[in-house]
Amino acid sequence: MPFIENSDNPIVDLSFNFGVRIVKFYKYLNDKQVYVLSKQLLRCGTSIGANVHESIHAQSRADFISKMNIALKEADETDYWLRLLKEAEIIEEKEFISLQKDVKQIIGTLVKIIKNTKSS
Repeated sequence: MPFIENSDNPIVDLSFNFGVRIVKFYKYLNDKQVYVLSKQLLRCGTSIGANVHESIHAQSRADFISKMNIALKEADETDYWLRLLKEAEIIEEKEFISLQKDVKQIIGTLVKIIKNTKSS
């Protein structure tokens, strides 16, 4: 169940809700004293939603695609940090699977949006 559902655009809700999860996970990682890695994850994980939100008021189709591409890059980076945390045995498999499932859904949605926008 989403934390917030206030838009007609699923990627806006997905990315916002994921950002909320990342903020909470950041707090958890800081309790484990994983400061540098948690900060990296916080930055890229919350940047996804920020760029998606910026795209709402894009000045042009090219600007919209650019914002969505940045969000996609941030999602890819988030996936990297999650995999690193798992392989370094800082987070448990179930934590990793849950967060990675969400980020993969966001990546897939962003890819579709970008492709559809470019082709229309």
